Amino acid sequence: MRRDVIPSPNIWTYPDVYEQENRGVDPDGVIEAAMRRLHDWRGLDVLDIGCGSGFHLPWFAADARRVTGVEPHRPLLKRAERRLGELPADARSRITVLRGTAQALPVPPATVDVAHARWAYFFGPGCEPGLAELSRVMRHGGTAFVIDNDATRSTFGRWFRTGLPDYDAAAVERFWARQGWHRESLEMRWAMPDRRTFEAVVRIEFAPDTADAILAEHSGSSVDYAVNLFWRRF
Repeated sequence: MRRDVIPSPNIWTYPDVYEQENRGVDPDGVIEAAMRRLHDWRGLDVLDIGCGSGFHLPWFAADARRVTGVEPHRPLLKRAERRLGELPADARSRITVLRGTAQALPVPPATVDVAHARWAYFFGPGCEPGLAELSRVMRHGGTAFVIDNDATRSTFGRWFRTGLPDYDAAAVERFWARQGWHRESLEMRWAMPDRRTFEAVVRIEFAPDTADAILAEHSGSSVDYAVNLFWRRF
């Protein structure tokens, strides 16, 4: 494991369950609609930072010109490459996956129109090296998006606060404001296909005691979920 990378226990340890989670995030397309309203990537060059197993790469490639995924964890990079191998030739030819980190992007300067980081690296204070790299690789007029949990709202936000009682949501928001980023508060759903999948996903996202309490109080297979869409125009 690279020393400059902090492990992500959910997707690193349980990639198959995390794939199910990805499929159940935002089924109504709230995040996509907000991003496209701010900067549509049709015909443009997109960078997905911390792309994991490449779940979002085909999504961007549906109408982007070029898509580059950067991922530090080699097993996930291999999964992303296998995903690309299953795509039609046209889509596959427009996607590249590279091993690298947010703080040392393997991307030339001024080559990115839209950057995307979803629950990866950019969690507030401490991510300044990655922000410097964004300034290097973004084209003038490009937009970078960071998607993270909004711990101040929603049922999922309450669970998040319970699982991480020391998390200071206000401090994180102040950090992004100081860096010159904007914030959009979005409300979406986390909707799994069945209760069994819901339980499996909850258990990879929370410590055992917290997961037990969540599953005891919450029936069904979906939950309301608030996120912050941080964004900056370069």
